[in-house]
Amino acid sequence: MTAEWSQWPRRHSRAVDVVIAILLCGLATYASRLAPDHGAGQGAVVVRPASLAVFGLSALASFTLLWRRMFPRAVLVITTACGVAIGALGFDMSIVTAGAALVAAYSIGLWTSDLRTAKVAPVIAGGVLLITSLLNQFWPLLNPGRITLVAAVLVAGAFAEAGRSRRDYLAALHARAELAERTREEEARQRVGEERLRIARELHDIVAHHMALAHAQASTAAYLLRTKPDQAQEMLDQLAGTTSAALRELKATVGLLREDDSDAPLEPTPGLAQLSELLTSFERTGLTLSLSITGVPRPLSPGADLTAYRIIQEALTNVTKHAGTSAATVRLVYSRLLLTISVTNAGGAVPEPVRGEEDSDSQGYGLIGMNERAVSVGGHLQAGCRPDGGFEVTTELPLEPPKPPDDEDKTL
Repeated sequence: MTAEWSQWPRRHSRAVDVVIAILLCGLATYASRLAPDHGAGQGAVVVRPASLAVFGLSALASFTLLWRRMFPRAVLVITTACGVAIGALGFDMSIVTAGAALVAAYSIGLWTSDLRTAKVAPVIAGGVLLITSLLNQFWPLLNPGRITLVAAVLVAGAFAEAGRSRRDYLAALHARAELAERTREEEARQRVGEERLRIARELHDIVAHHMALAHAQASTAAYLLRTKPDQAQEMLDQLAGTTSAALRELKATVGLLREDDSDAPLEPTPGLAQLSELLTSFERTGLTLSLSITGVPRPLSPGADLTAYRIIQEALTNVTKHAGTSAATVRLVYSRLLLTISVTNAGGAVPEPVRGEEDSDSQGYGLIGMNERAVSVGGHLQAGCRPDGGFEVTTELPLEPPKPPDDEDKTL
């Protein structure tokens, strides 16, 4: 309830201005009837008839206050001129008779965009009214009317400065809130985009790997079915296992997108611990593989471990689909800070679609995805044809996760 009442003057500013104008006009007209009687002693006043001129000037000054927000400079000039005219008619200059000019001084300090004008104009207006009062009656120099007039000018300037500071402060808070909201929205969109890209890479690697194996196993089974039916059944059993593994990994990946299944158990994230199983699955398709490990194997961060597994998987999948050879070599080299992975298909011609970057319309995003994976964990990847033939994919991955920017700044 209190908050609603505090907002009422702002919502009904025109009604407030009308009430202020009527009150100031009435008070100025009434104050013009009272004047100190210096001959009768201190505190005595003389009651004079109401002055029609004072009423007209006060009404004009009060009426112009209705436009004090739109034209504060012009309103201050008119109200000050009306106050000077009232003083020129022989009436005492006080906070009551010059009330409209004081309200205008407050308004120009609050609503004028020029800060210098906002500070200087009220002082000039107060000085003009004070000089008018001195010209009308110089002695006594410090009478109550002049003291209140000077004090009112200072208070009006102080209130205007406080109002301007509060308005600027609220505007700054509003701007900061909007900036924070936009930043949160942009950050949320960026995180959604990164998550979509991560899931797209996972789905690509899963589908490409298992579909390549399934295609090779199905082709082999079709060939053996005509020549060696007993071996064809074994190959078909392997094909069933390949498709089952593909379905399990797809379920685990897609399950991340379902909020209702967030507590459901998922398959463990693959890594180099499953490298032997990965190589075995390729060997079943007829691909001859050799694995060499140099250095002391060390554990990787979960992200780097998954990246290493997926890069080897995608590289061998490309060998199965594109390379004109049935042999490939996988090398793991552990150093103090890095794990270097090389997947090479020695000999044989490499089809044109595999050289360089793949064509996104026909060959998918294999090499692009491998490079994105390596960069996401702080590594880098190189892929290209070997001078002696074949194709090689080499990536270097950090054995420790990269430090966040804040931590790096603190160590400098």
